[in-house]
Amino acid sequence: MKSRAGIALLALLAALAAAGCGKKKEEPKADAATEQREALERSKQGAFGTQVKALEQAKGMEADLNKKAQESIEKAEQDAK
Repeated sequence: MKSRAGIALLALLAALAAAGCGKKKEEPKADAATEQREALERSKQGAFGTQVKALEQAKGMEADLNKKAQESIEKAEQDAK
């Protein structure tokens, strides 16, 4: 009796697996870059909008400081020569 139940269970699992394999994968409606940009805009309007804006500002300041530091290093190297 147990073997019939086991066989039936295996047949059921095989049928479910076969049914799942035939489905087509849904294509994304937008590319990843567009979705990321839209998510960022939504996050600015949400509960953590202030923090998201502050983070963007800090990233901009980081880039500016890195640029100024690099220019300063290059100038010091030029003066040393």
